[in-house]
Amino acid sequence: MTKTTQSLSTFSVPSGFRGRSAPYTQLWWLVQALLIRPSPQPFYGWRVFWLRCFGAKIGRGVKLRQSARVTYPWKVSIGDHSWIGDRAELYSLDRIDIGANVCISQDCYICTGSHDMSDIAFGYDCAPIRIEDESWLAAGTFVAPGVTVGRGSVAGARSLVLRDMVPGMVYAGHPARPMRPRVTR
Repeated sequence: MTKTTQSLSTFSVPSGFRGRSAPYTQLWWLVQALLIRPSPQPFYGWRVFWLRCFGAKIGRGVKLRQSARVTYPWKVSIGDHSWIGDRAELYSLDRIDIGANVCISQDCYICTGSHDMSDIAFGYDCAPIRIEDESWLAAGTFVAPGVTVGRGSVAGARSLVLRDMVPGMVYAGHPARPMRPRVTR
């Protein structure tokens, strides 16, 4: 006889976990699908407007592509002049705080939530993510729950960021490792 290690039928979303009611959350997902996703590429202000309507704190000059997705905008802040690329996912089960002049390139996955594999009910295991000013996450980067991306640091394409990144360093790999200081002119 094998021991049960996981029983998904016992999983439940904790009360208040989303930070808003289920109908409000569903309304956001409809707005994202019907008003944001089909919007023309240069309609950055339109997309920022809707995110702000749903509680996101977004600075001036933010460029968010129409195919980027945000799970719960009320748990997201984005600083001035930051870019969120095509198909980027802000999986905001917990807070995501993005600084100013940050570039989150296409296909990045910013993941604040996972599951507790030691819990038979597979409960959530979440932690906030902070991406500091002037950082760049190159295409396809994955950032794990609880990570801080240090100011001015770079994660090379397809990096797996499982630990905090030191400010001003270039990282790459699986898992991402520091490669060299970032040099600016």
